[in-house]
Amino acid sequence: MTMTVETLQAFADAWNRHDLAALMTFMTDDCVFEASAGPHACGTALMGRDAVSAGFQEVWTTYPDALWDSPRHFVAGDRGVSEWTFRGTRQDGSRVEVNGCDLFTFRGDKIAVKNSYRKNRPPLPPGQPG
Repeated sequence: MTMTVETLQAFADAWNRHDLAALMTFMTDDCVFEASAGPHACGTALMGRDAVSAGFQEVWTTYPDALWDSPRHFVAGDRGVSEWTFRGTRQDGSRVEVNGCDLFTFRGDKIAVKNSYRKNRPPLPPGQPG
């Protein structure tokens, strides 16, 4: 089987449900998550199911109301893209609203690499409109 746009939409839906168990069913055993932030040129690279799972969970810990709005996807062979607008509120009330995308590398019908990018916009103070 190969990856489809419908599968990427199901992956996005799992993110918006904050459903870690469902998300991990889309990932290969040796998966890699390159987060959009971190100390390296690639952000933070997490490798393997345990590290990737912990990294996914950290997103919801940082932004308990995290939402990837209006996702749009395409697949071309063993690569794919999801574009979205991320919205989330931190514990201190500051908010983030930025456009971003995920670049995927597939192995069959699973995601081997999820490489995330988003615009670098400072958090908005509580109460400030987006």
